[in-house]
Amino acid sequence: VQLQASGGGLVQAGGSLRLSCAASGRTLSYYIMGWFRQAPGKEREFVATISRGGSTIYYADSVKGRFTISRDNAKNTVYLQMNNLKPEDTAVYYCATDRRDPRTWSQGSLPDFWGQGTQVTVSS
Repeated sequence: VQLQASGGGLVQAGGSLRLSCAASGRTLSYYIMGWFRQAPGKEREFVATISRGGSTIYYADSVKGRFTISRDNAKNTVYLQMNNLKPEDTAVYYCATDRRDPRTWSQGSLPDFWGQGTQVTVSS
């Protein structure tokens, strides 16, 4: 599975960005998809994940109410709409996928397949 993330950039606090991640190589409707992020000097952390059909979603507490994950299986693409961005959201955002239960990512396990990352910088 190959994942290509896009949509990162520089935005002021309170602004919005929409990340996209296009997958190729497999039929992604069989896979969960989601996002992690890594800030400088910090470990990679879970952000959000969505089940195969889109009915089950998990968010990190730090992004609940501000970020929305969605997917379009016809386009093999997952999205992350990020609103009310804060400087602490600054990080490289990675999309990921595998075939496990989406809850496992929120509980600390790491996905099998990763994209290359896209930089999100939020200025204060």
